[in-house]
Amino acid sequence: MPSLFRRIGLAVGCLKPPTKENRVIFVDNKPPLQHETYIPQKYCDNQIITSKYTLWNFLPKNLFEQFHRIANFYFLCVGVIELLIESPVSPATSILPLIFVITTTGIKQGYEDWLRHKSDKEVNNRPAWVLRGDRFVEIRAMDIQVGDIVKVHINHSFPCDLVQLSSHDPSGDCTVTTANLDGETNLKTFISVPATKNMQTEDDLSTVKATIECQQPIADLYKFIGRITVEVPNQQSEKVCQPLGAEHVLLRGSRLKNTPFVHGCAIYTGQDTKMAINSKFKIQKYSKVERAMNTFLICFMILLLLETSLCLGLRYYTEAQPTLQNSWFIRLDNHLTARQAIEDFLIFAVLFNYIIPISLYVTIEVQKFIGSMFFAWDIKMYDDGTEQAAKANTSDLNEELGQVEYLFTDKTGTLTENDMQFRQCSVNGTKYIEVGGLVCEKPDIPGVQPQPVSTLTSDMEWFFTVLALCHTVRIEKAADHQINGIVDFDTSDYDFEYQASSPDEKAFVDACRRYGVVYQGVKDEHQEVKVKGKVHRYKQLHVLEFDATRKRMSTVVQDEQGNIYLLCKGAESAILCNATSGNVTKALQHVNDYAMLGLRTLVISQRKLSEEEYEKFDHELTSARKALENREEKLAEVFNTLESNLKILGATAVEDRLQDGVPETIEALRMAGINVWVLTGDKEETAVNISYSAGHFKPGAQLLRLTQLREWEECSHLIQQHRQAIESSSKDEETFALVIDGASLSLVIRTETNQDQEHKQRGDELHSLCHMCQAVLCCRMSPIQKAQIVQLIKHGKDNPVTAAIGDGANDVSMIQEAHVGLGVMGKEGRQAVRCSDYAFARFRFLMRALFVHGHLYYVRIATLVQYFFYKNVAFITAQVYFAFFSGFSAQSIYDSFFLTFFNITFTSLPILIYGLFEQHIPPDKLMEMPKLYKKIRKNAMLSPGQFIKWNLLGIWHSVVLFFGCIFIFKDGLPLSGDGVM
Repeated sequence: MPSLFRRIGLAVGCLKPPTKENRVIFVDNKPPLQHETYIPQKYCDNQIITSKYTLWNFLPKNLFEQFHRIANFYFLCVGVIELLIESPVSPATSILPLIFVITTTGIKQGYEDWLRHKSDKEVNNRPAWVLRGDRFVEIRAMDIQVGDIVKVHINHSFPCDLVQLSSHDPSGDCTVTTANLDGETNLKTFISVPATKNMQTEDDLSTVKATIECQQPIADLYKFIGRITVEVPNQQSEKVCQPLGAEHVLLRGSRLKNTPFVHGCAIYTGQDTKMAINSKFKIQKYSKVERAMNTFLICFMILLLLETSLCLGLRYYTEAQPTLQNSWFIRLDNHLTARQAIEDFLIFAVLFNYIIPISLYVTIEVQKFIGSMFFAWDIKMYDDGTEQAAKANTSDLNEELGQVEYLFTDKTGTLTENDMQFRQCSVNGTKYIEVGGLVCEKPDIPGVQPQPVSTLTSDMEWFFTVLALCHTVRIEKAADHQINGIVDFDTSDYDFEYQASSPDEKAFVDACRRYGVVYQGVKDEHQEVKVKGKVHRYKQLHVLEFDATRKRMSTVVQDEQGNIYLLCKGAESAILCNATSGNVTKALQHVNDYAMLGLRTLVISQRKLSEEEYEKFDHELTSARKALENREEKLAEVFNTLESNLKILGATAVEDRLQDGVPETIEALRMAGINVWVLTGDKEETAVNISYSAGHFKPGAQLLRLTQLREWEECSHLIQQHRQAIESSSKDEETFALVIDGASLSLVIRTETNQDQEHKQRGDELHSLCHMCQAVLCCRMSPIQKAQIVQLIKHGKDNPVTAAIGDGANDVSMIQEAHVGLGVMGKEGRQAVRCSDYAFARFRFLMRALFVHGHLYYVRIATLVQYFFYKNVAFITAQVYFAFFSGFSAQSIYDSFFLTFFNITFTSLPILIYGLFEQHIPPDKLMEMPKLYKKIRKNAMLSPGQFIKWNLLGIWHSVVLFFGCIFIFKDGLPLSGDGVM
């Protein structure tokens, strides 16, 4: 139920209710004639507001936020109490430190917000060109409204989210960089709506009549569902309805490149743009140090209550003693009221309140903020090859880098280079291998040198033609390339630079070019492939995009004779089960052979479609793509129906070599006591071989498998067998490695639909087996299963600290689920980097991130936290001792000036410097001796035992200081018999 204020806001119209209905947008804000009574929907304006405060609400809002912190609120209450009672100390001793902390934090936050205001003003007042009538006029970007037709020129940023209507290019395409949005540096191609791509002039655009229906704004940068209905000019009442996807949407924050101009219709403005929505979301994570610190604060508050209660009771006992009748500083009024008892309690609470460190939070904030800069400044984590430095997206988890117990790592692009090189292929049951850029038939007899193929057979020619057609590669620019394969024809016009979002696809088209089958791009909606000097044109009818669930992608093309083909490539588990013809047995055998060599494999297939089959499919696919509700499910159903009855053409094998330093890094992590798990989507044989070459699996390790299981009973029985095998092992040095696939994992892991106790027990059984193994490999994993594995271990019995590292969009859920998310700046975009807590360019930098930065961060902040509590114990316990010498009269032993500056200056600055620069062990030693990492894990320096040790040390120091002074000055203190000075 909405709050009272929200209900009032909805009633008066100053707040709009949340809606799940789709947006209906009239292009150029011109509703059709039948909408004469149409009431325009109200959308937010295009003003960007990233600031938190305004001039009039800064003070109350900032104070409200700061007093949400328990320590600040606590000292505010203490200050108020000191003003209301006969305080034993000056109220300034609490109020001035509180004012200092609040003011310092307020100035910092105010300055940061002023910078945001300045940036907002610059963005909102940038010029934008919007169609008004029959010409474009210049307005401020903040004045753009939903439905406006906006013109954006080359090298300018898009002022809001636009559906691309047309561009300067007759094809309707434009090139965009999204580096400011998602960090990806490669240029991307976006396409215009087919029905409007020829509307390039002001006159054409001023007459357009179109309606866009789309989903409400969401945070996903790579997802958009909508459709556009365009009234065809000069054809009465005829309308064209076409689907809209992410490839049609130009997002705010991206920049137009290599295209003179584009026209687009504004669909999301201001705070509704995807960039603005994404800036609001950040999963909050808390470190073990922060949890321990909060526990310590609660302990000290309980201690404060105990000290206060003890002294209050002893005060009343002392006042009742007849021997103290002449003690002028002790109240002798035996008439005790409830009000007096409360006031006495508060007096002692005020006297001892300095046991709570007021400057703890602000000191830790400064230490973490500056400390995170050292991570980015570390020259030894700078990669010369990519010219990229390490990056800290948060400063809240610095010390958690020193507590990692489980590391979950992706394989492709994380352990490997993600630089695919075409190595071998299987065509209609015959193996071929590339040697020196030449395609050679691979002999069956070992030791025999492969011989180059003089001329491509018809099967080979068609196989490579399918590879040259079944992809989403685009030609970017000319480049120098050598044709090494069959060269009995002219190669002078083969100089292309391919741009691909998938490294595998780029490896395919590059290999095809080397063998004389050259993809030349798309012209007039036809893909052109040049084979032996002759150009073949294939009309691209549809592209069935790849997704991690289907594990395949397809294109539908029509050749020059009118034949229609579905060309499909994907994982063998997704293709072979749908195959009805071709050499399936040989393809599977060759795929397994390639996997044993550690190569990445794909199976290539086709299906010839009749006119009737294609027309039915085209109708179903068009309907699914136009759907606004459940579009993805409907598309998946259509895709699965079409991608069946396949004919196997062959298989491919590409090499993705390991990054430098991966085996050494994994071995160092193992020595540090960190359990390393590899989570990959590759097939089992490929993943196992990579695990061996990366040092994840030790030579001689006994492999235990949980693969290709379909029933839980079978899986449970196998788990028990594996556990018994480990327990009965007679060799102490024998190591075990577990291999589990996604299908078997689905029997174990709890999901949103099976949150029952049975699945919890299944997870516990698997966890216990994994705990007994030295290495775990999970293959054929979907992105959500990667996150589920992390969650299984994260919520285990020991609640270990987990870290996940990856480079692609399929690793984001895993990175966000782990305690510490690590991104690798790879070649599969920057989604993983954006969603991570820390990022760097190479896997080997993980050693320095954990062993140096993590170790030092933890030692520094753990010492800082313990020191804050220690010095306050030493400081205030002396006040407790003094109470015994002053008859519990609530007199302060310290001067007000000393009380005021003790926490905020005298004791905060030295430990802050220590917390920033302390290196108790040289970084080189930390890198050389990974075992040192073990000593600080499990929050070793903030354990209950260490906390007690520090505080006992504080008590001991308070005894030495207080009673040492008593001993030294006992002869110099004029004490009368009754204790009066």
